[in-house]
Amino acid sequence: MSNISDRLFNGLDFKAIGNNPDFKEDSVRERIILPILMELGYSQDNIIRSKTLQHPFLKVGSGKKIPIKLIPDYLLKVGDCYAWVLDAKAPNQSVASDDNVGQAYSYAMHPEINASYFALCNGLEFALYRTSRVQTPILFFNVEEIDRNIEALKALVAPSSFKTGKEIAYFIGLESKEFDYKTRPLLQEIPVKKQMAKRHFGVHGYFTRQSWNIVAEYIKNFSKPGDLVLDPFGGSGVTAIEAMMNGRKAINIDLNPLAVFIVQALVAPVNRTELYEAYEAIKKEYLKKAPKNDDDVAKALKTYKLPKKLSLPRNSDVETTDRLFSDKQTAELSLLKSIIKKHKNIGVKNALMLAFSSSLNKHNLTFHYTKSSGGGDSGAFRYYRYRIAPNPGNMPLMNIFETKYKKISAAKKEMEYFINDKTIKDIKIIKGSATNLDFLPNESVDYIYTDPPYGNKIPYLDLSAMWNAWLDLDVSEEDYQLEAIEGGEHNKTKDEYNDLISQSISEMYRVLKFDRWLSFVFAHKDPEFWHLIINTAESCGFEYIGAVPQKNGQTSFKKRQNPFTVLSGQLIINFRKTRNPRAIMRANLGMNIDAIVTQTIEGVIAKNNGATLEQINDELIIKGLELGFLDLLKKQYVDLTPVLSDRFDYDESAQKFLIKKNVKFMTNIDVRLRIQYYLISFLRRMERENKDAHFDDIVLEIMPLLKNGITPEEQTILSVLESIADRTEGDLWRLKRKGQGSFDLI
Repeated sequence: MSNISDRLFNGLDFKAIGNNPDFKEDSVRERIILPILMELGYSQDNIIRSKTLQHPFLKVGSGKKIPIKLIPDYLLKVGDCYAWVLDAKAPNQSVASDDNVGQAYSYAMHPEINASYFALCNGLEFALYRTSRVQTPILFFNVEEIDRNIEALKALVAPSSFKTGKEIAYFIGLESKEFDYKTRPLLQEIPVKKQMAKRHFGVHGYFTRQSWNIVAEYIKNFSKPGDLVLDPFGGSGVTAIEAMMNGRKAINIDLNPLAVFIVQALVAPVNRTELYEAYEAIKKEYLKKAPKNDDDVAKALKTYKLPKKLSLPRNSDVETTDRLFSDKQTAELSLLKSIIKKHKNIGVKNALMLAFSSSLNKHNLTFHYTKSSGGGDSGAFRYYRYRIAPNPGNMPLMNIFETKYKKISAAKKEMEYFINDKTIKDIKIIKGSATNLDFLPNESVDYIYTDPPYGNKIPYLDLSAMWNAWLDLDVSEEDYQLEAIEGGEHNKTKDEYNDLISQSISEMYRVLKFDRWLSFVFAHKDPEFWHLIINTAESCGFEYIGAVPQKNGQTSFKKRQNPFTVLSGQLIINFRKTRNPRAIMRANLGMNIDAIVTQTIEGVIAKNNGATLEQINDELIIKGLELGFLDLLKKQYVDLTPVLSDRFDYDESAQKFLIKKNVKFMTNIDVRLRIQYYLISFLRRMERENKDAHFDDIVLEIMPLLKNGITPEEQTILSVLESIADRTEGDLWRLKRKGQGSFDLI
């Protein structure tokens, strides 16, 4: 077999593919198509997977109102354009059948795509078509013969092969513009996609976890391929794994041995065939020896090594880890662990121990079922304490273990092209403290994304006791001393927490290169800690660039219970290490705090044409953080209800606060924002009445509401109007329709 085939497909036996029922469409995607795309020069940034499109013509359902969805496997972007489409098929499907070709053609010709080429690959054959000529492929070859065809394929669909207009290549706009660390933009809030990555979702529970797609977008925005990304509070490894998945190098540091075990076992390359064979052997032996009655349980408890008996936090329902399990659960877990431990291959053994550790979450007396979904969680993850469940989970252990094995196998498969025997050297998983990064030289890191502990919210080391007992993991007294929390079993003080966070930020500053970025996720409720982050970072030499509100999934239970009184949210605070940092200008705290609050609320409402409570809350936190009045805000506005209900209208259907009807802004909001707000409100009212509005009527309607100081000229109103509305017959106006150049809010 040739060099390129060996390198791309790692000795894959193509003759066996067609007869292997387990080699399906998903295998074709990861084992065949992805390596080819990388060889052509595409990266994660310009490979768009499984984008949902609506069929432009066909609809189904009663009244034919529901558009049919189209989901191409791969859309390949060059610059801002879709260059071609690639659809994966199982080996038993033809890449030349009319149905398959027609399906791929419909993707390429979709109005949102409009690609020049489309291709199909079933793992054995590759066919490339022009959208202008679908009768026969312009390139067809057996994948096994990639050597003889790769150059022809590159000449047609490599990124450098596309151009538009007068010899201007799509990619030149991006490639020729050098990546400048100093001028990276701040990202807007990113929709959460937690369950879409097999490498994270369902593999192993942990107390906190950032959504993988948010972390990935930050890594891609603030670093380049080949850069070194650090997370000194690494937890379950999302930052490090996403750095590797996007062509960076990674360092994951955490003080918790459980976190270190999870990440090390997850990323270690394994032969998945050997992993499967080991799992099957373990399953067979376990089912043969599993205790079936009380006598078997008693015998197993004497035969197999039992876990450590560790003390639990004082707020637990029981005192020691052994009391978290029934005798039957302990016997079953001890048997399963003893079988796994006999396996000789360390990588395979650790992967199966990861499945075992993940199974502990459901196979204990604290497992609380979720009535609505049939799922659930252990007390440590759900309540942050060891709370015995009224009706603990009673699922057979092997059923749980089998599910966890499949999750881990799928995770390994998803990662293996990016994290494998050749690349594993680029990721370092270290048990250590963020306060001491001595192993890293000064100015050696390109980007830091980290999600530190939030004061007394979660005592990680205390809550890991159940897993530590079964995994034989030790937590030293020094570990407890270095853990950056408040409270816990060691009664850490607020000052100790502050000192440890400050030391961590100082170390991050030392190891980060100049002009590089630190993104610091924070969701603490006490204003003192927000100020600590800003002040410490500035004193180290960081320049604060901006904070962005970012949800990380569902709204917290406490937030849903007290929506008007919880003045806290998750922010991603972004700093840059610069040689001449500029300090944040603080507000004059002698000014009326009430005016600042009102102006902030009105500004959010004007910018978003009505604002949700979350938008108002996030903006107040950011303003208070930046201008130094968050502590006053917390004291005087624990409950925002009186201010909001007294000064603003509330739209129940949209769940937004609005400026009261026919009332001026109370504070000095930018005139263009005020004009935009009133224009949208007026034109929407006209729209509901099925009318277009004359320019003179518009001016007469909104001008009285704009007289907060300087009265704007009609030309200013016209300028804003043109950005949000279309002129119809005469001098009539209506709001832009969606899909027809719909407007962006100022």
